[in-house]
Amino acid sequence: MQYDNEMRLEFLSKSSNEAFARVAVAAFASQLDPTIEEIADIKTAVSEAVTNSIIHGYENKVGYVKIFAGIRNNTVEIEISDVGKGIEDIQQAMQPLYTSKPELERSGMGFTIMENFMDHLEVESIPGQGTRIKMIKTIGDKENIENQ
Repeated sequence: MQYDNEMRLEFLSKSSNEAFARVAVAAFASQLDPTIEEIADIKTAVSEAVTNSIIHGYENKVGYVKIFAGIRNNTVEIEISDVGKGIEDIQQAMQPLYTSKPELERSGMGFTIMENFMDHLEVESIPGQGTRIKMIKTIGDKENIENQ
């Protein structure tokens, strides 16, 4: 797939890296001149995806979280992946308020937030091999962009 611009980032699955990841992706997406609301949506969705990789994918182990972001026209595509434990039942995991870690006082709203803040969300996961989350957000007036 051809992008106008792209970036890749890889970091240890430590909670201290979540803020770095969200700011890095937001800075990359800023070249599309998003509104404050659009950049906040991207930052929040990235934060949720990275946090899921750290807490659920790797649990108490340290691994790598990878981020790819590509820009095409007025759209940013973001992929966040890990090679952690994977998700047994994606449909169940995507249900609002479902959490596999209630003891950590998790809200179970991560996928719901990603879905609501981005225009498109795909989740692929293989138990024992990891998870890949793909999110797409169009920046600007979607109706005008679609009619161009």
